[in-house]
Amino acid sequence: MRSVTVVPVLALTLVAAAFSCAGDGNGTAVSATDGATDPTNDGGTTVEIDATPTDPSTGPAPGYAEGKCAIPAGAGLEDTSNPRTIVGDGTAASCTSEAVVAAVAKGGVITFNCGAAPITITLKETAKIFNDTGPKIVIDGGGKVTLSGGGKNRILYMNTCDEKQKWTTSHCQDQDSPLLTIQNMTFVDGYAGGADLAAGGGAIYARGGRLRVVNSRFFGNRCEASGQDVGGGAIRAFSQSQNLPVYVVKSTFGGQAGLGNLGSNGGALSSIGVSFTVLNSLFTHNEATGTGANPAKPGTPGGGNGGAIANDGNTYTLDICGSHFADNHANEGGGAIFFVSNDRTGHLKIADSLLERNKSAGFETQGYPGIFVLAAEAPTIKNSVLTP
Repeated sequence: MRSVTVVPVLALTLVAAAFSCAGDGNGTAVSATDGATDPTNDGGTTVEIDATPTDPSTGPAPGYAEGKCAIPAGAGLEDTSNPRTIVGDGTAASCTSEAVVAAVAKGGVITFNCGAAPITITLKETAKIFNDTGPKIVIDGGGKVTLSGGGKNRILYMNTCDEKQKWTTSHCQDQDSPLLTIQNMTFVDGYAGGADLAAGGGAIYARGGRLRVVNSRFFGNRCEASGQDVGGGAIRAFSQSQNLPVYVVKSTFGGQAGLGNLGSNGGALSSIGVSFTVLNSLFTHNEATGTGANPAKPGTPGGGNGGAIANDGNTYTLDICGSHFADNHANEGGGAIFFVSNDRTGHLKIADSLLERNKSAGFETQGYPGIFVLAAEAPTIKNSVLTP
């Protein structure tokens, strides 16, 4: 770690701008062109999509190099020695959108054999998980595979409460599978908007079961640019089994200028009532692009909270260790992190981490640069540096 500063616990500055989100999302692909108006968007929102594909080779490696926090059991890499499906026959040409979508639908352990060189596979439609194809579903790109949404499609969708993806229990919001692990992958140019307006999750939407992201990268993913009920430019999570956390381990979101993830709230990560454990990860240049906060101020579309992470709900925890947040931006509250526990039973914990230059253009909690928090108590800050 760099120099150590323990931030003093100061009184919270309360701002009436609670973040709330709703909607399940259905993974529908939405076509959008640069600067075009998508007629399926609520209110005719203008969709700003960069026509230039993101080049993953220009991005940094996964994770924060100085992050040394221990990885708990169940949070690390999964064994992929016995895959159910190998996408590709050793050639780049064999690694197609159709092959990826079919492999994800089949479930189990999925690996890739696309040749020696790194490859980007642009999906023509969202790859959707069927809930009876687990219990473990692992997608492992071996550090060479990038999945792209082409600026038009969400990349990956899992929802235990979506009948189209097969109901497997009578209690879809709290079931122990699928156990989805994403590892050694890169996700670029995913987009969730239009029919998915209230859902978010440009790269990944996950509801129910469990989600784990390890040793992976997320560049240029987006959800709708405005609205108080949309979030997660890269990942949107709901209803994890037994209220266990989503693990994000040694992964990068943005990492340098031009590669950040964007969304009305939570440029990188967004959730309702879901705990996250973020370990040894890097978040830079992500943006919460909405305006008007939540609930929306009169005459505004709402949103703009949590440049990197926006969490809302009641009893849940955001636990960050060994991670670096820098140059993230929120048009409203929490340039790096927006954490609201509506009934004040939630907990925000930060250890062995560095937060710097995360701009909250509207508001933040006094004494915690780049953070807005309403929780059971003041954030627990250990062996960390927080600077404007």
